[in-house]
Amino acid sequence: MSAEWNDSQPIYRQLRDRVVAMILDGELQEGDPLPSVRTVAADYRVNPLTVLKAYQQLADEQIVEKRRGIGMFIKGGVRQQLLRDRRHRFLSEEWPAILATIRRLGLTPEELLHGAAVSERSDEKPPSSKGRR
Repeated sequence: MSAEWNDSQPIYRQLRDRVVAMILDGELQEGDPLPSVRTVAADYRVNPLTVLKAYQQLADEQIVEKRRGIGMFIKGGVRQQLLRDRRHRFLSEEWPAILATIRRLGLTPEELLHGAAVSERSDEKPPSSKGRR
């Protein structure tokens, strides 16, 4: 998780969203424990109550489960549910605006695919220069 925060929403909400993104990206698997509240608070220099609020929201949304005395864990089946929810929200809320922009700009499928390929290449890490002089 990145330690940078934006001012557009509360930090607890950003923490919650980061955990969800980590689940969707496969960084956190079903059954994995969440890091302790104290660890997250110390690592990201936030108030432990902020982390607790984020974790409580995840529990309220049934994304994680509390196991008394040992911590919070990612619930089984939650990744598929999150994917379904995100796909539905993307197609109903975000895609119409994206499609309107594509049409407005007159972009072709080939241009979109080329742009995606360029974007993927720029996301790749350059080869390490360790050991070279």
